[in-house]
Amino acid sequence: MVVYETIYKRLIAIGIIDKEGNPKFEDHVKLESGGFMDLSIDFLYKGKKYFTIAMAHNYVQNGDLMADPDMEIKIIPDMKMAEALSFRQDGGLPINQHVYVEIDGKKMVYPLVKKHLNSFLSGWLLNIKKQGFTNL
Repeated sequence: MVVYETIYKRLIAIGIIDKEGNPKFEDHVKLESGGFMDLSIDFLYKGKKYFTIAMAHNYVQNGDLMADPDMEIKIIPDMKMAEALSFRQDGGLPINQHVYVEIDGKKMVYPLVKKHLNSFLSGWLLNIKKQGFTNL
């Protein structure tokens, strides 16, 4: 199975989207699971063919909200696929990666970043399910 289909199925299994690929929340939802950082999910964009969400574990350090991690995810219901668009981690060694960027009007994709972020997202979603973040 292609990683994009796996991500889509795991979003369904957690309860973030329904079987038709529609989000199961309107603007924002926070999921809790004992002993783990809360999981925040925000609805970012709704287009005709896809929509995007942000999903993050957050904590406060010295009064600042820190992401560990924060990912943007594109969901394409008609294709039953989803993909990572970005990854951000604030604590320790900060990381900010984007799969698609625009430089001087040229749209570019970073294939290695795309591969790594989608692999991470697939595993993260599996962990989220195992940790009990399933009730919306």
